[in-house]
Amino acid sequence: MNTSDTCFDVIVCGAGHAGVEAALAAARMDASTLLVTGNIDTIAQMSCNPAIGGQAKGQIVREIDALGGEMAINTDVTGIQFRLLNESKGPAVQSPRAQCDKKAYQFRLKHTLELHPRLQLFQATVTGLIYDYGKVVGCRTNLDVEFRGRSVVVTTGTFLRGLMHIGKNKNEGGRLGDFSAKTLSQSFLDAGIELQRLKTGTPPRLLGRSLDFSRMQEQRGDAEPTFFAFHDTRDDGELFHVEQTGERRLGWRPGCEQVSCWMTYTTAETAQLVRDNLHLSAMYSGEIEGVGPRYCPSIEDKFVRFADKPRHLLFLEPEGRTTDEFYVNGLSTSLPFEVQVRMIHSVPGLENAVLLRPAYAVEYDFAPPTQLFPTLESRKVENLFFAGQINGTSGYEEAACQGLVAGVNAVNKVRGLPPLLIGRHEGYIGVLIDDLVTKGTQEPYRMFTSRAEHRLLFNHGSAELRLAHHAKVHGLISATRLARIEDKRRRIERWVSRLEVGRTHAGTYAEGLRRNGAPSELPAEFLKESVGVKEEVLYRVRYQGYLAREHRQIEKLASIEAVRIPPDIDYAQVRGLRKESTLKLGQLRPMTLGQASRVSGVNPADIGVLMVWIAARQGRGAAPSE
Repeated sequence: MNTSDTCFDVIVCGAGHAGVEAALAAARMDASTLLVTGNIDTIAQMSCNPAIGGQAKGQIVREIDALGGEMAINTDVTGIQFRLLNESKGPAVQSPRAQCDKKAYQFRLKHTLELHPRLQLFQATVTGLIYDYGKVVGCRTNLDVEFRGRSVVVTTGTFLRGLMHIGKNKNEGGRLGDFSAKTLSQSFLDAGIELQRLKTGTPPRLLGRSLDFSRMQEQRGDAEPTFFAFHDTRDDGELFHVEQTGERRLGWRPGCEQVSCWMTYTTAETAQLVRDNLHLSAMYSGEIEGVGPRYCPSIEDKFVRFADKPRHLLFLEPEGRTTDEFYVNGLSTSLPFEVQVRMIHSVPGLENAVLLRPAYAVEYDFAPPTQLFPTLESRKVENLFFAGQINGTSGYEEAACQGLVAGVNAVNKVRGLPPLLIGRHEGYIGVLIDDLVTKGTQEPYRMFTSRAEHRLLFNHGSAELRLAHHAKVHGLISATRLARIEDKRRRIERWVSRLEVGRTHAGTYAEGLRRNGAPSELPAEFLKESVGVKEEVLYRVRYQGYLAREHRQIEKLASIEAVRIPPDIDYAQVRGLRKESTLKLGQLRPMTLGQASRVSGVNPADIGVLMVWIAARQGRGAAPSE
């Protein structure tokens, strides 16, 4: 398995958050897997904030865990602060978030990869892909070593022709201190894959002992932390699993010895410094051609786009337990180093701050994701899958879930098995992938709860209940865990029924919950159930009417989602389609009428025309369905 003439089932190019999930998913499906990365010591590097989760992102991580991924458990055992966001709002939008020990997170994931018997790691820079009659069959490296594979998953992050900017200073690289993949882009272009440019950025890092925390507001972790992994259905020993080698993976008991983060604000002096030096910013001087993230703006963007706001909130977040390095959340910039120093010193508590690493912007190539099937396989090259920032997304969580789906589907493609396809009604992962391949993106895509039309069904605690059938079909989690999930489902359904009919002096338990919002009186037996069971039962009972409405809407849309569009359809021959729709549908080639209905510019009348055409082609009164 260690020779270049071996033909792997799956080759993964890149070992960021998408790459590690892709490689682990493939290996756990018993596929021979090769993970090639430019630097083994930066596997799963947290290039920006060492935090996992947040709005909608926290739900994604729980969905990753439900599908057998590693991000959730890795976060729980290397987390140093846990907080549940939107705790004052409804459970549907409550999202777990954790600050991690940056190096512990990275080292544990590297060790996890090394321990898997079906997974081979190799350090080299992928310089190009090898094609044969429209299929990818391997990759070339800078070491003049070639690898052959039946499928390839590309997870290159920001490294495709990565270029970093600090003012007018430019350095090649996907992140500070690392390399740039300069030749791989041409390999994609040679295969007819379109590339465009995007931009992202990161704040400065500061030395903790140079900060005055007495001038900041402390932000502690939750006393009762919300974790990402479903510990109640896991096998014993999964937290700190000792392999046959006797090696024990890094980590600690989840939620122990949490550390604090700190809050401060920019000042009028900060704002003036930014405005006076906008012409020196790489973003505003024309040095950068890529489009930046709308929802994670630089400090320059904040003072330009929100000129009426006198100040902006900053978070000082520790990078780990064994370092004194702090991340300045909210201060991303590409201003020159000298301006950065003055700007930082204008902030309360940072007057004497010492910079360890400057902030910078990085622009990179990405492949517009409308060139992909919903499986994340390329429409241009067979057996080639893309996942992560190369698809135009931002964030570790968005990358990781794509990597997992791409890894599973690469194996299924090699084996001739049906793919893993998660619907928009099943989870945020389904929404994300459908948005990407159907609508595309012109800026770094970030997941929000508002993107999901059925978000009431996506409370984070229900992820494994929603996705267990996918995990079962594709063999992604153990039989014992599946059994525990099914037992949990039965207990939840039984208690929902019992609370609807069980009575107190003031009516049924369910009526009391919906009337009062909080459980004033509940059966003693119910209170002995696990936290996961109790929370899901209370959620379903309390929001019963809203959830029922969501399910009715899904059933109404199910018929159109099931209608398959013939892959050889010539849209120009479909009479009645508008020219715009003919053009866009011909480019995107959606797989179902449901997907076609979400293409920008396609209206309900066009869908009606398509439905009639498909039914006529089949020679019967109803359109074909899956």
